Amino acid sequence: MDLGLSVKWAQCNIGASTSSDYGTYFAWGETAPKSSYTEDNSMTKYKQLGDLSGDKKYDAARANWGGEWRIPTVDECVELIEKCSWTWTTQNGHVGYKVTSLVNGESIFLPAAGCREGDALYDDGLNGQYWCSTPEYFDDYTFSLAGALCFANNDKNLYLCSRVTGFPIRPVLND
Repeated sequence: MDLGLSVKWAQCNIGASTSSDYGTYFAWGETAPKSSYTEDNSMTKYKQLGDLSGDKKYDAARANWGGEWRIPTVDECVELIEKCSWTWTTQNGHVGYKVTSLVNGESIFLPAAGCREGDALYDDGLNGQYWCSTPEYFDDYTFSLAGALCFANNDKNLYLCSRVTGFPIRPVLND
């Protein structure tokens, strides 16, 4: 969807058939879903990686959708927050945000798909976390975190999250 921003945003999450479906959950830097999301089976925790946007080995969007689709960067997610209005609503039975461009009025829907930890789904319908391609490195965390677009009703921001956790991905395409 062309929101008039620096990239075009996909209409749905990877693995979803509609914009309101949750889709598939991925650990950060992994290209396939798992039955359980743990430190023991994490492929990128403690691994020093740069921005993985567009890297078929680590970018679930590029690996699953092909072409030029990729995971958005932190900067592209910040742009989505700052250049769009966010309305908490329900679409096809799923709660989430209708994100409407302040540039051209077009919109996408981001379902509050929750997250996967271990073999359980948590907080679906309450909040959403979507991976960004940008890792964050701090000596105290030893390469264990990455950026994510996180939201709940009346709150949206970028946070550092454990790479082990399963989040959905909303791909982007260069304009």
